[in-house]
Amino acid sequence: MPKTEVGKVTHFFDHIGVGVLELSGGLKVGDKIAVETHEGEFEQVVDSMQIDKQPVKSAKKGQAIGIKLAQPVKGKAIVYKVTE
Repeated sequence: MPKTEVGKVTHFFDHIGVGVLELSGGLKVGDKIAVETHEGEFEQVVDSMQIDKQPVKSAKKGQAIGIKLAQPVKGKAIVYKVTE
């Protein structure tokens, strides 16, 4: 499946399982993403996202969002939008 880079995880909060994602492309709730780390890659669907602790349905390039991640992320992981 084709994938397009949409951002990088700049910080991960272990205790709540949330990553801060600096966007280089648009992303919305319902999109399928692939998170590439040094340990490998995992895929998930974006269930929710927040900007400044407020829920949003979509975000655009240049924004920083908080997103619940299925697995812990160490370092700077690259996030891709997966298209069918």
